[in-house]
Amino acid sequence: MNNDVQPNESVPESSEPTLGADALGTQDSTTAAPALELVDIVMSFGSNRVLKGVDLTLHPGRITALLGANGAGKSTLIKILAGVYSAVSGEVRIDGVPVEINRPLDATANGLQTVHQRIDDSILPGLTVAENLVFEEIARGQAPKVSSLSALLPRAREIASSLSLGWSDEVLRKDVYELGIADCQLLLLARALVHRPKVLILDEPTSTLSSAEADRLYELIFRLRDEGVAILYVSHRMGEIKALADDVVVLRDGRIIDEQHRPFDLNRAVAAMLGQQTVRDAEEVVENRGETTRFAIKDVQLLKHSVPTSVELRAGEVTGIIGLIGAGKTELAEVIYGANTKTTAHMELNGKPYAPRNPKEAISHGVYLVPEDRAAEAMLPGWSISSTLSLPFLRSFAGLFSLNTAKENRNASDAISEFGIVSTGPDQPVDALSGGNQQKVIVARWMREKTNLLVLDEPFRGVDIGARRDISHRARELASRGACVAVLVSDVEEVREVADRIIVLVEGEARLDAYTSEITNELIISTMSEVSA
Repeated sequence: MNNDVQPNESVPESSEPTLGADALGTQDSTTAAPALELVDIVMSFGSNRVLKGVDLTLHPGRITALLGANGAGKSTLIKILAGVYSAVSGEVRIDGVPVEINRPLDATANGLQTVHQRIDDSILPGLTVAENLVFEEIARGQAPKVSSLSALLPRAREIASSLSLGWSDEVLRKDVYELGIADCQLLLLARALVHRPKVLILDEPTSTLSSAEADRLYELIFRLRDEGVAILYVSHRMGEIKALADDVVVLRDGRIIDEQHRPFDLNRAVAAMLGQQTVRDAEEVVENRGETTRFAIKDVQLLKHSVPTSVELRAGEVTGIIGLIGAGKTELAEVIYGANTKTTAHMELNGKPYAPRNPKEAISHGVYLVPEDRAAEAMLPGWSISSTLSLPFLRSFAGLFSLNTAKENRNASDAISEFGIVSTGPDQPVDALSGGNQQKVIVARWMREKTNLLVLDEPFRGVDIGARRDISHRARELASRGACVAVLVSDVEEVREVADRIIVLVEGEARLDAYTSEITNELIISTMSEVSA
């Protein structure tokens, strides 16, 4: 355990669960027999040793928060417990008995259930919502392999009701691809809980949920803890960890280097996670106020039943657009980027009419988007860092008869150095990177180009505090050079950390527009919570 790191300044906290301390009721279960023990777990990919002897104990009836910077080995550890990877060496014990977990069915058979951060690891497009809910039971032979959808509906309703999802048969019959990210996350939670696991692993479970959905999840977590389930909870949100966890462990560079029981010293934990004295309150933003309107969108109807709204974005400042899930943030981003041409809107860029028919035309105008779902919308499986960076700008890397790969690699090496991307080099597949480093690659792709307008949709989702600050710093640096930057988020602390000006979007309408220094958190939250009559 590392007890030497003692930063003097306080750790920033994200919005905490609204259940309050009374709901926590920390369980004193450390004397109970462990539900799960990991002993000297080692994992390597080729010559790259990712886990270097991890020892971890989870007790029944306790919530253990796992902290670690992007690239620390959290995802690898979780995938070993889920049966996706097999450890090179070490031992996994369930209720004190050594077990072999070499495939996902082994994990399920031994009472381990994992809800992964990346929903595309577990969702099967092309099948209905109902079939996805019942899929694992079909795979294990607990449900008919060939059956009508109508025959599956009663069981699908039962599984959905475990989380009080209240989905109608119309929703259950939809292709799961039609569900939003948040609903897919809830589907996976419901599917995991139906097995009544001994150990439940939640990887960034609230990253796509609204406040109300997150509160429902917190209540469920407390109920499971009180029923004796051991819970491993992975999150970068300090407010969540403070409110939910009984224990905290910190993984850094493939080793557990800090362990704490409540009450926590979260300053020490975050400093151990980052490995440097970067634990401090978010730096006071030196507010910039742009004078020139770079982009304007007028009378756009973002949602089916929303009123038309207008937004102006100014050069030289970062505009934070905040709203709950379903407020219309992503819809706004898609219209700006030419990804949604069905929604009519009058747009201007640099005072001239702007009407991109597709993303290619938006890019040609220097308008770029970092999408909400980077894995599905910004990356190609197996593509290298260098190819991912150059993809939208292939003409710039064209040689006489083929791509100039040497130029691509130089560009990637510069981006890796400039943005602090932890990787083995330009040739490493981008989907082999940690979530935070994937995000840095996608952000770097656009920020290294001449920019009129950069839109970042939930850029901090699934990234650690250090990566979040890096991205915020880069966004503000880009704006200081005269670009226009819009950051779309749903977290108040995140928007205050990055934005000069804040627009609150509610039900597709801009309800509040003010500079950050002029408004309080309370006003932002109360505006976000408004509902039209």
